[in-house]
Amino acid sequence: MVKPPALKPGDMIGVMAPASNVRLDWLTAGVRELERLGFRVIHRPDIGAKERYTAGTLRRRLDELHALWTNPEVKAIVAARGGYGTMHLLPHIEAARLRAQPKIFVGYSDLTALHLFLHRACDLVTFHGPMVAKDFSAGPTHYDWDSFQRLVMNAQPAGKLTSPHVETLIGGTATGRLVGGCLSLVAALVGTPWQLATEGAILFLEDTATKPYQIDRLLQQLRLAGQLDRVAGFVFGEMSDCVQHPDQGYQLAEVIHDLIRPVGVPALYGWRSGHSEVGNLTLPFGVRARLEAGALDILEAAVA
Repeated sequence: MVKPPALKPGDMIGVMAPASNVRLDWLTAGVRELERLGFRVIHRPDIGAKERYTAGTLRRRLDELHALWTNPEVKAIVAARGGYGTMHLLPHIEAARLRAQPKIFVGYSDLTALHLFLHRACDLVTFHGPMVAKDFSAGPTHYDWDSFQRLVMNAQPAGKLTSPHVETLIGGTATGRLVGGCLSLVAALVGTPWQLATEGAILFLEDTATKPYQIDRLLQQLRLAGQLDRVAGFVFGEMSDCVQHPDQGYQLAEVIHDLIRPVGVPALYGWRSGHSEVGNLTLPFGVRARLEAGALDILEAAVA
């Protein structure tokens, strides 16, 4: 995997909106927070465009991605928000242009589609972490600054990462490349050229507002497609608002445990990355990590 250059104080961050349309007041607040943290920030004037449920036309969103990625001043690209629409871009992205200028990419939710593209088409390490018009806009309690710094601003192994309230579904330790993202997107890309490579990997999966039976169905899809056959371990996110109703009488963790138990590998549940209300942790996708009791030990640097 290709590791992008580390981000430094004063570097320029580009903000893009390849998915759903953006609330400009939230975007402005997120930009101010990044500037407070010591970065310069740019985005296109038309980032607030709207085309049905996306941030403007496919052409606008594609041009935005290519322009930011090939701008030599931009050292990192952070998504404005998720939603839907990133999959539209995948057949049209010029992978050779992106491979020629490795950059830090940060996002989650619908941006999982771009994570998978950058892994399969560009062999690039990417970062599952806070977005501008979501987590950064809400202020310091809504993102984890420590993990962000340790992973994208330090060309050394980040070491042990922990998350509050994580529970062990299945005990044990495992080592492998950390990969994954939003479960709905990982499942949606099965059978495409950008399908996630899971063999020997520690698979991180998270989602939001998805009922337990829908989580069951998505995991069944991955299992039937052979995507769970040779994983080294699992880490599940907080799975915010993934309930049938308040009195359903069971926990989602129980459902997931029963579904993955036959795989016979270690599993954690409740990791705070992605759709989390507070303390959104950054995770590096594409580097080796060790899953152990309640923690992930990042064994190699994610940036160069």
